Amino acid sequence: MDVSTQERQLVAPQQSQVAIQPAARHPLWTDQPPWGRLTAKPTSTTVAQPKKFLIQGVTRDGKTFRPSDWAERLAGAMSSFRPGGKAGGIGAFIGYSPYCVPRVIDGVRSVLVDEALRGIEPMAWDFVMNFARDNDLVVVEPDALPSPPSAS
Repeated sequence: MDVSTQERQLVAPQQSQVAIQPAARHPLWTDQPPWGRLTAKPTSTTVAQPKKFLIQGVTRDGKTFRPSDWAERLAGAMSSFRPGGKAGGIGAFIGYSPYCVPRVIDGVRSVLVDEALRGIEPMAWDFVMNFARDNDLVVVEPDALPSPPSAS
């Protein structure tokens, strides 16, 4: 055997002179799957609306949280998280995000936080909730607030 024949045998022993014909291809289905057209049955699912939480400027011990502008500072830090992203140009203005808004309810400075913030930016949500936890602030759902006394 010469070198070239020996190299061919070492390099490509799997190659042979027999040509392998490709297998016939059959599509799984043409227009419809073989089991027929499946239709989704309408289900009665309700889409849960994002909850809102109120971070009150009162600690669990009942002390007023300081500094007095904490709500505006926290909401200002979250002001860039808006629906549709950050607005720019001539129509841009300084304002709060609709997901984190300062409020004064029954004389208590508070921040109303929408759970939709979690879907937009989970780290921003964690920041706000950890702020409340770290400062031992009261967090309630607005529906759980005591109703104001009725004027008789």
